[in-house]
Amino acid sequence: MTANAAKPEVLLVDDDDDLRHALRQGLELDDLTVADFKSPADALSAIGRDFAGTVVSDIRMPGMDGMQFMAKVLEIDPAIPVILVTGHGDIQLAVDAMREGAYDFIPKPFRVQDLGAVTRRALEKRRLVLENRILRSELDAGSGIAERIVGRSPVIAALRDEIVLIADADADVVVLGETGSGKEVVARALHDFSARAPAAFVALNCAALPPDIFESELFGHEAGAFTGASKQRIGKLEHANGGTVFLDEIESMPLDLQAKLLRAIEERAIERLGSNKRIPLDVRFVAATKSDLGREAEAGRFRADLFYRLNVVSVSIPPLRDRREDIPLLFEHLARQARARYRREIPDFTPALERQLLEHAWPGNVRELRNIADRWVLGLWNGFKTAATDAGGDFAGPLPDRMAAFERAVIEAEIRKAGGRLKDVYTALGISRKGLYDKMQKHGISSDDPDG
Repeated sequence: MTANAAKPEVLLVDDDDDLRHALRQGLELDDLTVADFKSPADALSAIGRDFAGTVVSDIRMPGMDGMQFMAKVLEIDPAIPVILVTGHGDIQLAVDAMREGAYDFIPKPFRVQDLGAVTRRALEKRRLVLENRILRSELDAGSGIAERIVGRSPVIAALRDEIVLIADADADVVVLGETGSGKEVVARALHDFSARAPAAFVALNCAALPPDIFESELFGHEAGAFTGASKQRIGKLEHANGGTVFLDEIESMPLDLQAKLLRAIEERAIERLGSNKRIPLDVRFVAATKSDLGREAEAGRFRADLFYRLNVVSVSIPPLRDRREDIPLLFEHLARQARARYRREIPDFTPALERQLLEHAWPGNVRELRNIADRWVLGLWNGFKTAATDAGGDFAGPLPDRMAAFERAVIEAEIRKAGGRLKDVYTALGISRKGLYDKMQKHGISSDDPDG
């Protein structure tokens, strides 16, 4: 055997010395690391389940032929790609071998470049197989906080450490993150890894709570407190006694309602509507926002006293685009959840899928990734739509014209996605309000946004 110092990517097996040496040199010229063997038995000693390469073998060899050799390789690991080199009379044999698990076959005579191209595809498949095994192993071995906050990036590791550190501190928390980044997952982790875990976790979407029933929902009411109050109602805060209240999208709460919430937080007590009885509260508040509440308070859109009362501890969740190394592991995690919900098997994780996931901008963050995982498991996902697809565009002409058409298509697609809400558009595109308006004026894009 001869081999480069680095771990071989290719194990080349052929009893013909001249052909074997020629193939090895050709593959090495293609920047592949090769170990070559005259005997299949010798090659087997170099193969384990963690072998990260591919096998290239002749079929016609004395003692152990290529078919027998392949069978033994696949006994070690059925996912090792085996490429068979075949003579003219071995074509049918090679086709049969494909049914038995061979990755591909190369009929003689062939160009070394063709063998190199097939080998690289096999190596990519092998890399993906081993990566998926590592991902599944990490998910299977995950416990506690790692099962909730999934990822291997330094920022996610730091986030897990921060959650564990403050979970039992019992201080109120503000969780800051973009839409879909997982703010409720963090809030639930803060609850579940605290001494409050046996009590209730009550989630309130402040943007969806109508002002006219706000007090009743939060504080409860006595029978007869107002028209239609036919019986007593326990409010969300009282129901959460001993546990955690999660205030999602708190930046959307009207200012007059913020004052009433502030009093309950400061006094840790409430009174049901229609009652003078003071009910003590033992509740931890976790507020989530996609906005900078400090700036909102400076602009008069959020009560500064409520912000400072809640912001004892703040936790920031990085957007998915800033932790792309977490995407494969997170996608596997979400696909497993989808498999359990839909009782479907998870399709193979292909190189094309991985490439698309890693290159996507992820404006919808983990929520968008979850939707893709669901559609992937259901067999309904065929890749991301491009701006051209969304806009029905056909970009042609000089480069400046194409760039302008593409920019217009992206903006129009985001406006449709946001239902015309321009604040959501310039937030998703990562530009300023003025920057969006300037581009809309440049491209002649109109808006029906009443706030525009």
